[in-house]
Amino acid sequence: MELNGVPVTVDQIGALGLVGYGHFTSMRVEGGGVRGLQLHLDRLIRDCRTVFEADLDSGLVRDLVRQILCGKDETVIVRVTVFDPNLELGKPGADAQPHVLVTKRRAPVTPLGPLSLQSAVYSRDLPRVKHVGLFGALHQRRNAQRNGFDDVLFTTADGTVTEIATSNIGFISADGQLIWPQADVLPGTTMRLISQTRDEEVLSQAITLAQLPQFAAAVATNAAVGLRPVSRIDDTQWPVEHELIDILRKEYESIPPQPI
Repeated sequence: MELNGVPVTVDQIGALGLVGYGHFTSMRVEGGGVRGLQLHLDRLIRDCRTVFEADLDSGLVRDLVRQILCGKDETVIVRVTVFDPNLELGKPGADAQPHVLVTKRRAPVTPLGPLSLQSAVYSRDLPRVKHVGLFGALHQRRNAQRNGFDDVLFTTADGTVTEIATSNIGFISADGQLIWPQADVLPGTTMRLISQTRDEEVLSQAITLAQLPQFAAAVATNAAVGLRPVSRIDDTQWPVEHELIDILRKEYESIPPQPI
């Protein structure tokens, strides 16, 4: 765990925990590279301007990630968190000087099994920013897990599907078409990479809970685990084996990682 390339202090990491103002991206590093690395960097730059009205040096971020990897050829999840350890809870409007915290952890073995989801009416603050304000999302995830589900699916008050707590969701129509919900969500890097590989074959449309039974399958995507099937949303169930799910996974895994 390093802040600007040196071991982080208790006071510095404490500021992140106590103030909780910042943004991040998480990426799966395999063989010294990341699928969609440029998308991760672009998001960090964009979100830094939104959250701090400041510029971020993507070259510096890459250097700091390389440093924490120590040249080891290992499969890990690297998280880059951008925050200002000197920003005070009572004065978040002060001029900020963003710092870069880089951490790593062991990556889960993929592919992972299917997800069961409980729907909940909830919307993250600034949905298009990958910020550190996760309390609401994790509270909804906890409620879902306490009710016997794996995770939570967010919807609007009228039942329009948006996103999973920390993943995107896509649906497969009866005729084998991949469809993303048309909603105010975080555009995940994995979702975007899958869309890029399929070009005009991907659609986006408003999807409600009442429409779920008309779909043949569903998938969840995020950078840490790639793509995994969704077996259930509330009382709607799907088979976890579908030809397009296998195709999507193979297409995604065939994308060459960009060297860090």
